[in-house]
Amino acid sequence: MSRRLPIFLLGVVATVAIGCAVQGKPFEKASLPPGNAVIYVYRPYSYASSLIRPAITCGEDTLRISPGGYHAFIVPAGQKVVCSVQTDAGSDEVDIQTERRSYYIREELGWGRMTSMSHINTVDTDKAQTEIQSCVQEPETAQATQTGSSK
Repeated sequence: MSRRLPIFLLGVVATVAIGCAVQGKPFEKASLPPGNAVIYVYRPYSYASSLIRPAITCGEDTLRISPGGYHAFIVPAGQKVVCSVQTDAGSDEVDIQTERRSYYIREELGWGRMTSMSHINTVDTDKAQTEIQSCVQEPETAQATQTGSSK
């Protein structure tokens, strides 16, 4: 019996580690339709927050991004777009006055008293290009709701 417990625990750890990684296509720029902007929301991988996936809303679309994942939100150019994230501990939001170009938002999870707190912030293009290269596109099944067109 004493040998079964370490083997079982090793199996659980391996399953969690493999199961938490996002499976998808490596980062590639979205084609930008005329009159639109693209907002890339990405979440660098962090093992400490691998089981937490708060909903993120940009414009009219809402989805959950796993650690190491990203999603390209296609939004109308020339409008103010609000991107937000909500957890039990609170919420955070970023306002973007869009032009016909790409924007980058990084989601990070921190820990408060007994619970996680999600933060989003805009990132300059140069830094974001480096960070987002290690992310993969979220599969469509990760989407919570979709009321607009972000594909």
